[in-house]
Amino acid sequence: MPPSLKFIAIASLCAFLGACTLVKFPGVHRIEVQQGNIITQEMIDQLKPGMTRRQVQFVLGTPLLEDTYNPNRWDYVNRIRDKKGDISQERFSVYFDEDSLVSTSGDLQPADWP
Repeated sequence: MPPSLKFIAIASLCAFLGACTLVKFPGVHRIEVQQGNIITQEMIDQLKPGMTRRQVQFVLGTPLLEDTYNPNRWDYVNRIRDKKGDISQERFSVYFDEDSLVSTSGDLQPADWP
């Protein structure tokens, strides 16, 4: 077999195998993938103005992102890819003044926030 024909055969096989990931085979089990922090409305409702960083971390857990340029902001992100491949994302941020919680922002908000 000539070397050029071998090269074409190998390249075709690689292209075919690469294209197999684009095809969704029926009956293949897909799982739900969750990344980030799980934050519920009940957890957020426990936040009160003036809480310390340790108290907030106890309620919400360790933040996914701590902004290097703004150490007074913690970001919590929850991203879920369901079995169909659809992606949903929720964001929640808390803001501190020194060591005291002063405000929040994001997709969920505390119920009794002043």
